[in-house]
Amino acid sequence: MTIRLLVVDDDPLVRAGLALMLGGAEGLEIVGEGSDGSEVPALVDRLAPDVVLMDIRMPAVDGLTATEELRARPGAPEVLVLTTFHAEEQVLRALRAGAAGFVLKDTPPAEIVTAVRRVAAGEPVLSPAVTRQLMAHVAGADHGRTGEPRRAAALGRLASLAEREREVAVAVGRGGSNAEISAALYLSVPTVKTQVSRILAKLGLNNRVQIALLVHDAGLLDDDGP
Repeated sequence: MTIRLLVVDDDPLVRAGLALMLGGAEGLEIVGEGSDGSEVPALVDRLAPDVVLMDIRMPAVDGLTATEELRARPGAPEVLVLTTFHAEEQVLRALRAGAAGFVLKDTPPAEIVTAVRRVAAGEPVLSPAVTRQLMAHVAGADHGRTGEPRRAAALGRLASLAEREREVAVAVGRGGSNAEISAALYLSVPTVKTQVSRILAKLGLNNRVQIALLVHDAGLLDDDGP
């Protein structure tokens, strides 16, 4: 099955470079290009991409706003964010909005292709190590700023989970892979996958990165656990 990719970046040279790098990849088709986030809704409606490769900094409507608006729509394509930094608050905002991950603009072409394929398959493009790094960055950025309102709101959302689902959510928040969570909680890998799917459905989230961010907001990563 061919993955339909929409590239959105305000720099024509970047778009041309991505088209050159990705256009010949097997099983991947660039169906269109956009130069600003304001163009995204119409392009998505017309081209029906599976994945949108989205730049953050654009002049009229930035990639963060475009991602938030796009991911709020039913049946939205996945979003893979393009950035020059891998631990900035803008990336975190994109992940909270439902982006499936991010790639640096200087990432080798083969790795970008792999990232697009993973996102199209429903896998976030964040390794457990990077997830842990992001959690540490969030902790530093949020220290003394978010306070109890965000914690209370996060705990309220997590209260809808069953005890086992909550344990899995915390393990996801710690950056565990399905195999690592399986070993830590004495569950089969298919059961872990099922639990993660239930957590996403119950909480109205798009991917496990958002689970990790919510668990962090609730302050549960300071608890004892796997």
